[in-house]
Amino acid sequence: MNRDTLEGNWKQLKGSAKKQWGKLTDDDLDVIEGQREVLAGKLQERYGISREVAEEQMRAWEASQRH
Repeated sequence: MNRDTLEGNWKQLKGSAKKQWGKLTDDDLDVIEGQREVLAGKLQERYGISREVAEEQMRAWEASQRH
C-alpha cells in the first residue's frame, strides 16, 4: 500500500488500525490521518517498540488490508 493509498483511505482503515493496535487512542488515529511516519511514531510511543518493529508491523497490517 503506498502512501497516497493509506492517506486517501484512512477513514476506512481507521477501524482496522484500532483493532490491530488497541493502545492507539481515537485522538491518536485522528492525528495520524493516514501518515505512515506519524503512525510509526505513535506505535513506538504506545508500545515501546523500535522503529524497525513498527515498520514491520505496519507492512504486515498493510498487506492484510489488500483484499
